[in-house]
Amino acid sequence: MDTKVTSIVAYISWIGLIIALVAGDKEGAKFHINQALVIMLFSLVSLLSFIPIVGILTGIWSIFMMVCWILGLVAAIKQEEKEVPLIGKIRILK
Repeated sequence: MDTKVTSIVAYISWIGLIIALVAGDKEGAKFHINQALVIMLFSLVSLLSFIPIVGILTGIWSIFMMVCWILGLVAAIKQEEKEVPLIGKIRILK
């Protein structure tokens, strides 16, 4: 897969992220693979939504994470390296 396709596939799901890491142009799309990984990891906070007071906050967090996901996907489609708000500076992949 070329860089653009790898970047887009990384945002699709956990499976897409794994495919991007294994079969894609990892060096060319490293920025978007990292952004997608950070977004997906921070989205796991929504699993705490069964706790009453925390549930309201996780609902707001889930909406924010959806906006980050859309911003990241649009940047991947445009082939731009724009960081998502608040969590975009976190680097997991070096």
